[in-house]
Amino acid sequence: MKALHLMLLLGLAMLAFGFNLLVGRDGSLLAALMQMARGETSLVTQILLELRLPRSLLGALVGAGLGASGAALQGFFRNPLADPGIVGVTASSGLGAVVALYFGLTSLSLLMVPIAATLGGLVGVSALLLLAGPRANSTTLILSGVAVSAVASAGTALLMNLSPNPWALAEIAYWLMGSLADASWNEVRFATPLILVGLLILALVRNDLDPLSLGEETARSLGVNLPRLRLAIVLGSALAVGGGVAVAGAIGFIGLVVPHVLRPFVASRPTALVLPSALAGAALLNLADLGTRLLSGPGIPLYLGVLTALLGAPFFVWLVRRQQGRAL
Repeated sequence: MKALHLMLLLGLAMLAFGFNLLVGRDGSLLAALMQMARGETSLVTQILLELRLPRSLLGALVGAGLGASGAALQGFFRNPLADPGIVGVTASSGLGAVVALYFGLTSLSLLMVPIAATLGGLVGVSALLLLAGPRANSTTLILSGVAVSAVASAGTALLMNLSPNPWALAEIAYWLMGSLADASWNEVRFATPLILVGLLILALVRNDLDPLSLGEETARSLGVNLPRLRLAIVLGSALAVGGGVAVAGAIGFIGLVVPHVLRPFVASRPTALVLPSALAGAALLNLADLGTRLLSGPGIPLYLGVLTALLGAPFFVWLVRRQQGRAL
């Protein structure tokens, strides 16, 4: 992708960040910038600094992690239908968070849910690598990821079934639907290092994805260390996605949609798709979060994961039909 395209995507990500920060039902947030410039403080400036700013930052971080992970996984598996959920991180991180909610660990600390979600994601990745084995090919890795996701989803469903009261069940269900509504600076400080390290790992190994598109044997003959690449892609995706799931819940389809939208601009080269997908994912998630705030009514919130699913599911159906048409 040309430098101009990257600059345009960066501008789009910054524009989406600004919209999510300043646009809302309360138009006085724009006036808060003037108050801050004059050194004044008010309730509106507190809303801007303590609620909207961390929410927009998390939207950019989580979206970047999902977008880059989706691009890297699609390149690694050579499968346009791959997304971050394929390695089981989303489901296992969700199970960790549900365990914390079910046993009331939030009474110990507000960060217990993100901590438990992160630990769940790490356990899921460890189980994936152990199940797949050190010499697993991409098909074995996909099947192992499906197995880990199935076990984690079953565990989540079991805990929801055993919930002691409707309020506990509702708390778990709402968390699983994904949202940035409760974002704070604590969540930003927790998720930022995880997501940035994951993005860094994916950026460092992205150049090995182009040779892999020619097949594993060809990539190996060109000097690609497939076991190292597999470990880096899985670990990088686990950190980038798990860090987001830990603070925002399960948010789907960003990692599937974004790489497909950008693929024509990079001549379908997996190496050139990772960084643009991070920028586009940041923009898309912030715009989706803005949509949830504008579309939510009094006492009837629209959850971020629900909105991304509503937008992404038709795209996924179209993509499947397109792949079927090519196969004929």
